[in-house]
Amino acid sequence: MFDFVVIGAGSAGCVLANRLSENPNNKVLLLEAGGKDSSLFIHMPAGVAEHLKGGACNWEFNTAPEPHLNNRGLYWPRGKVLGGSSAINGMIYIRGHKSDYDHWAELGNRGWSYSEILPYFKRSMNQERGASEFHGVNGPLEVEDPKSDNELFDVFVQAGREAGLPYNPDFNGAEQEGVGPYQVTISQGRRSSAATAYLKPILTRANLRIETNALVSKILFQGRRANSVRYIQNKKVKEALAAKEVIVCAGAVQSPQILNLSGIGDSDELRRFGIEMVQHLPGVGKNLQDHLDIGIQHYCTKPITLFSQTKLHNKLITLAQYLLFRNGLGASNGLEAGAFVKTDPELDRPDIQYHFIPAFMLDHARQDGPDHGYMLHACQLRPESRGYISLNSADPKDPPAIQPNYLSASKDLEVMIKAVKIGRKIFAATSFDPYRGAEYSPGPHIQTDAEIASFIRQNAETIYHPVGTCRMGNDNLAVVDNTLKVKGVEGLRVVDASVMPTLVGGNTNAPTIMVAEKAADMILGYEPLNPIVTEKESFQKESAATL
Repeated sequence: MFDFVVIGAGSAGCVLANRLSENPNNKVLLLEAGGKDSSLFIHMPAGVAEHLKGGACNWEFNTAPEPHLNNRGLYWPRGKVLGGSSAINGMIYIRGHKSDYDHWAELGNRGWSYSEILPYFKRSMNQERGASEFHGVNGPLEVEDPKSDNELFDVFVQAGREAGLPYNPDFNGAEQEGVGPYQVTISQGRRSSAATAYLKPILTRANLRIETNALVSKILFQGRRANSVRYIQNKKVKEALAAKEVIVCAGAVQSPQILNLSGIGDSDELRRFGIEMVQHLPGVGKNLQDHLDIGIQHYCTKPITLFSQTKLHNKLITLAQYLLFRNGLGASNGLEAGAFVKTDPELDRPDIQYHFIPAFMLDHARQDGPDHGYMLHACQLRPESRGYISLNSADPKDPPAIQPNYLSASKDLEVMIKAVKIGRKIFAATSFDPYRGAEYSPGPHIQTDAEIASFIRQNAETIYHPVGTCRMGNDNLAVVDNTLKVKGVEGLRVVDASVMPTLVGGNTNAPTIMVAEKAADMILGYEPLNPIVTEKESFQKESAATL
């Protein structure tokens, strides 16, 4: 018997395990389908490329054939380990735009405006730059400036400024638009995942039990109340009782799968798989949103890129330097600069995000580039396309069906075409003249909008930000209310990226951690943190001072 059973030890589950077990009277069970985060390549930032490729720490999902991407099935890496996707992600700390959260509140989700969620972002973090109006210190999650000395990051930032973008020293501050350095969830050369930040410091708590390799098969109900969780561990079926709440934190892919397997979802779908219905909620699995990404890649005329790390002897040197001194290329995520850009100056916020990498990146790092090169990942921040997650079978060991429906909304393709053009403009800036080789992709032969569109349909991939499949709201397709309680039943909540009504304008790890921080106060019955109404800072003055 436990007070709380938390399903999934990803970005949200680790936060809840920590916050709920702070009170020694609360007995908490955390269930994780994957194993422990003992791999060196989890904690070494440069190891991100290894875990993206696949392996024991990665679910290695694939989508159904995408009708608007030439019927390609896309590879979806997701974390299967303590820390979840925060243990294999790119470690970029981005919150999204403040208007994203105000929009959530405008949709009727009381308590989720920017001023109300900013205190939870601040509580979660330990900002290397110190406390400020937008940033906190002494929180579990380490946030620091990148430490590598690769000159191409500075070249990219300068090129962005030549292309007309303002310099932005803090994408999580007063303004998002501009070009500048990313901050990263790294500390002293080690990844700061949700597991290292929130679980590692509390492993000795007597009231917290963590079970790994525990695949949840079903949530069981007594009447309308969720009262236990059935899971499979070491080929044995086990059951854990929850006196207060069951909290699903399995992410945008598997949270709807678990709800469906437990009899919560569209009655027609449940009937098709012979699952007894507990609650008809047709919105379970719907509203899937993700950031589609396209790459712009150039050969580099100087041998200063990460291509050197494709050679075994260089890999060994990098590994030795990292193990001995915790620095060098092994301590970098390779994603230290980027930009947020408006494709139309009339927009009120950026609609494109760029990630710059001093290397070719082919097939999610599963294929080495042909030579020294650099690239821009370009993703549309607020796609109109919507997809869904559904069951493939009633067997919890089978992956769910994933159908994102990328580019089903014509506007999404229009924005992606503009993103390629703007990215090319940045790479054409004079700052890149000493480094610029031939364009590898799309390639100089692809110039017209129609040609770029065809290139996108054949080559676009995800940048790993699925959300929305158990969305928060007040209408008939909402799955949870504004306190993240599942509608129509008792003792059950969903807390992860699946509850986001709309996709935020940026990377999703920090927002997921924020959701869990806020949910913890709701679950424990605490008063919410006081809202922070920020004053408009002088963006130009801060930019000038930083430069």
